[in-house]
Amino acid sequence: MRVLVTGAGGMLGAAVLDELSGHDVVAHDRNVGDLRDRAQVEAVLDGVEAVVHAAALPSPYSAAEQVVFGNNVDATFHLLDAAGRAGVKRIVYVSSLSALGLAWSSRPASPLFAPVTERHPYVGDDVYGLSKLVGELIGETVSRRWGCDVVSLRFPFIGTGDRLLEHLKHVHGDPGADRAALWSWIDTRDAARAVAAALIARTAGYALVNVAAPDTTSLLPTAELMRRFHPVTRLDGPLDGFAVPFSLELSRKLLGFTPVHTWRIGG
Repeated sequence: MRVLVTGAGGMLGAAVLDELSGHDVVAHDRNVGDLRDRAQVEAVLDGVEAVVHAAALPSPYSAAEQVVFGNNVDATFHLLDAAGRAGVKRIVYVSSLSALGLAWSSRPASPLFAPVTERHPYVGDDVYGLSKLVGELIGETVSRRWGCDVVSLRFPFIGTGDRLLEHLKHVHGDPGADRAALWSWIDTRDAARAVAAALIARTAGYALVNVAAPDTTSLLPTAELMRRFHPVTRLDGPLDGFAVPFSLELSRKLLGFTPVHTWRIGG
């Protein structure tokens, strides 16, 4: 399968290239061209059968707010719409759990309920989370308009090696520092595996899927974390041990995906 991977120069994009080594992969990053330029996008889609869109400015602080929002939304619209028009049948959009609005909120925000499912409403006020939410809507619209299958993957913090260890050190020193992300994470290699699984999953139309490690970044039990940092959140199910407070049911059922990497000793 000929697959276009955008953001190929980034951490996740590079891992996706490794994971898709058995495919005919077209690697694209900003050094190759600007995804906001429709003519460039249409040219790079020539002969492509599937698209993985991982390119984005990754936080509300990556640039001026209008640049972050404009870049992420414009690039996503031009790429996904052009792919749909060109007859590409499978698109994987790398979204973020930031699309809930919790992670970068300027004020303390809590989920309405946990485990948090894909149906949880947007509660945020930051441009990055908003840009990822709009990207998901673009994917849903493109699927409906052009009849292609689109899977949006909502990822948490992604990391492995030193990047992950530094993040864990920060969280272990101050559990409240990760309250907005609900202590969620995924190993970079597992994130790339999830993308590969979404490319071949037997989904039809549009699908929005939470993807995360099943455990948290914290040394404290999840129920204690929720009582301490999110006391207003309604608990709709057990959060035993170190279970991540996100529902991962769809990632298992729709993608057949289960993470294999953990940071916990003996895990």
